Amino acid sequence: MRRDKKRVLGEYLVAAAQAGDRRAFDRLARLWQPDLLRHAYRLCGEADAARDVLQDAWLDIVRGLGGLQDTAAFPAWAHRIVTRKTAALIRKRQGARRTRAAMQSEPAAPLDGAAQMETRLDVARVARAMAQLPPDQRSAMALYHRQEMSVAEIAIALDVPAGTVKTRLMHARRKVRAALETAENGETHESCRQGPR
Repeated sequence: MRRDKKRVLGEYLVAAAQAGDRRAFDRLARLWQPDLLRHAYRLCGEADAARDVLQDAWLDIVRGLGGLQDTAAFPAWAHRIVTRKTAALIRKRQGARRTRAAMQSEPAAPLDGAAQMETRLDVARVARAMAQLPPDQRSAMALYHRQEMSVAEIAIALDVPAGTVKTRLMHARRKVRAALETAENGETHESCRQGPR
């Protein structure tokens, strides 16, 4: 997996924060706050609850940062803390049935204004298909494709074995592919009914 500027900067900020640089920690929090908030939202499905979880998670991150030995592991480690905090909140606030229903709606990824219309339609179809996935599969897909985490990092972030992550990704891809094929077939039939223009 490629090492992008965000990850390199993050590693530097973790090391600086571990050395006691308060401004480095503030920058680290600003750098990862949006990703961690989206992760919490994907897991709990409620914006207010996601913000509460993240606030609580940052307390654990502050307390545990000094013990983190591999600065490159920060993203997966922080995501795992958010995962655990969210799971605790869900257990406390909701039954399993209500949780599944609440987690079904993930906001679509923002689209690039310069993208072609066909690409936008494809992205919207994929986002709709992903929104229909069970929460565990949707989270694995989002971390892999949107956050560009490796299977090992996702395993840490979701606190499950790597084999479970691979299985979730495999099932999620199959479901998304099937949903896209169904949507495409439906559009083909619709255009045939309308006839030539």
